Amino acid sequence: MTRPTREEAERAVHTLLRWAGDNPEREGLRDTPARVARAFEDWFSGYGQDPEDYLTRTFEEIEGYDDMVILRDIRFESHCEHHLAPIIGRVHVGYLPTHRVVGISKLARVVEAYARRLQVQEKMNAQIANTIQRVLEPHGVAVVIEAAHQCMTTRGVHKPGVTMVTSTMLGAFRDNSDTRREFLNIIGNPASREDR
Repeated sequence: MTRPTREEAERAVHTLLRWAGDNPEREGLRDTPARVARAFEDWFSGYGQDPEDYLTRTFEEIEGYDDMVILRDIRFESHCEHHLAPIIGRVHVGYLPTHRVVGISKLARVVEAYARRLQVQEKMNAQIANTIQRVLEPHGVAVVIEAAHQCMTTRGVHKPGVTMVTSTMLGAFRDNSDTRREFLNIIGNPASREDR
């Protein structure tokens, strides 16, 4: 598939503005096609990133640490592949290291690389978990995503305040109910915490 030029993208936005019923030549909209093209470059920058690259630099001097590593409340913004509407939420990632760990910012970068693509929450959940499992080869990976989908809150059924929760449990998190329970207890119920 050949990627369209920036000029073609801007013309497409110009057409959509006309289709919506407005005049793209008026002062307030004159620069909107260029602004939208720049916004798309930012929102969908994940297509130019390989999430696995973020996990290749690891640390093996961990003094035998083999308990959970959890990064909680990773805020993300994505876009629904069905309506291009925002998906805004938080990801909680945990893994049980075998002999190495990765810098915690790298886990957030993996989340960001997948979030900055057109997404379905269930797919994004599995992509994050499977990538961590494949590259780090831990005893297990747990990923929980909680998000509000603007395609549901601002159009269609118009139900604000609804949060979708998905989870992917691999290895020990799937096989051992105590391990899974411990992870879920540690991340708590973020949607009900006072800081929201």
